Amino acid sequence: MTLSPPARTPSRWLLSAGIALLLVLSGCATSLPPSAPASTPAPQSAPAASSTPSLPVYPQAPLSSIGTAETRPPAVASLAAPADLWDRIRRGFAMPDLQGDLVRDREQWYATRPDYIQRMTERSSRYLFHIVEEIERRNLPMELALLPFIESAFNPQAVSSARAAGMWQFMPATGESFDLKQNVFRDDRRDVLASTRAALDYLQQLYARFGDWHLALAAYNWGQGNVNRAITRNQRQGEPTGYTDLAMPAETRLYVPKLQAVKNIIARPEAYNTTLPLIGNHPFFDTVTIRRDMDVAVIARLAGISEADFRVLNPSLKQPMVMAAGTPNILLPWDNAVIFEDHLQSYAGPLASWTAWVVPSTMTVAQAAARTGMTEAELRRVNNIPPRMQVRAGSSLLVPRSDRHHGDVPVHVADNASLSLQPEIVLTRTTVRARQGENLARLARRHGVSPVSAAEWNKLAVNAPLKAGQRITLLLPKRAAVASAAKKAPAQRTSTAKASASKGKTQATTTVASKTAKGKTKASSSGHSNSKTRVASSTKPERKP
Repeated sequence: MTLSPPARTPSRWLLSAGIALLLVLSGCATSLPPSAPASTPAPQSAPAASSTPSLPVYPQAPLSSIGTAETRPPAVASLAAPADLWDRIRRGFAMPDLQGDLVRDREQWYATRPDYIQRMTERSSRYLFHIVEEIERRNLPMELALLPFIESAFNPQAVSSARAAGMWQFMPATGESFDLKQNVFRDDRRDVLASTRAALDYLQQLYARFGDWHLALAAYNWGQGNVNRAITRNQRQGEPTGYTDLAMPAETRLYVPKLQAVKNIIARPEAYNTTLPLIGNHPFFDTVTIRRDMDVAVIARLAGISEADFRVLNPSLKQPMVMAAGTPNILLPWDNAVIFEDHLQSYAGPLASWTAWVVPSTMTVAQAAARTGMTEAELRRVNNIPPRMQVRAGSSLLVPRSDRHHGDVPVHVADNASLSLQPEIVLTRTTVRARQGENLARLARRHGVSPVSAAEWNKLAVNAPLKAGQRITLLLPKRAAVASAAKKAPAQRTSTAKASASKGKTQATTTVASKTAKGKTKASSSGHSNSKTRVASSTKPERKP
């Protein structure tokens, strides 16, 4: 039986390698000559019989003492939970700081207005936790959480002169490009969740384009096209293209310095003699999903809050009702959200007293009010319809629920509702004349009027025969009445002009004749024969233009 050699285990192999290494090192040590004192010459030894040459001896420098070196360990992030939301924000600052006189000027501006800072920061306490959460989830610089301080002072109802709206101040077109619905029932540019999502999407898009947060912020304020053109202009002139190097409007020039000033104050409030209100590091509101249309008053009552407090958290709503198809998620204070859901389960009353009605044809407000069971004044007030305006077909009106209008608002109406108006048609009482062989119905149709209405106005039958030239009263739109009057005018003007011309000609003939006779009499009495000269001199000279 042949035995195979035992397998070499890794441990035995390592042991063998280690022994071999030690032998090599020990051999090198014995081959090197020991160091001798510098003052004692090395003894002369006889040449070795071996033919192997001896290794050269190198001079060695004296050894120096080993000192201790200073080490600076990197900053270690604290594992303790932030004391409050301000602490959490400070830990997330990541943008490069901007220096300069403009920053110091804005610091001074804010520091000298403690009441303004107090109001602004207290208002932010409702929304700031959600914004911080979203920024951390996207791994963005925490300075972006302070941007609504600059844009709107955290007022979701703020509207600029250029029609930018909401905490993040979206222009209408920009809001539409980021899916922020804007119609007669709601404006998502003011919605806390939707506008924050859109603003961070936009800022990320701008940073991806410019690769610099200061330029991205400038583009958010000024427009990315303007910033891009300013960069291109500097590149052509061989100049730098940073934020401070570009030519831009004063508002954009101050935009990042404002943000930097707010950042500095929040980072070190004591240095600016400022006290920040305590904002806990926890949610202020909770999101609740509704599946049916609900009145704002019903939601507030079930949640145990005022309607004003509800609208502070849901500022996008324009009407007294929340449409589940358009706004399925509402915001309620954290504890009140639980109260609302508990009360809703046991609530047996009506959820909504309003609905939306799409106007089938163009009509007056009075006609629309009659169809919906409202007064004209109430319909105008609820739907913000100005005086002397008609409602055009396809418009969406908020109306009370009734047997005819009682369903929840569908998605296409909740998302695309519009109110289209046109000037109200003013009817003018006008008298017209019938033509030969014309009856009342034919005359009414000729003037674009309902025959039934014409019969009612004139106390006649609809098909009553009319005599040629018979006068009929119609209520026509003002323009039509003017046109109708204009048709009669030429003949009247012609006869009047002819009469005036004839009268004028007679007067002129009489005047000339009398003057001629008078001239002849004067000429005869005075003995002058130049009557033509006297007639000409009595005429007034023509004025030059």
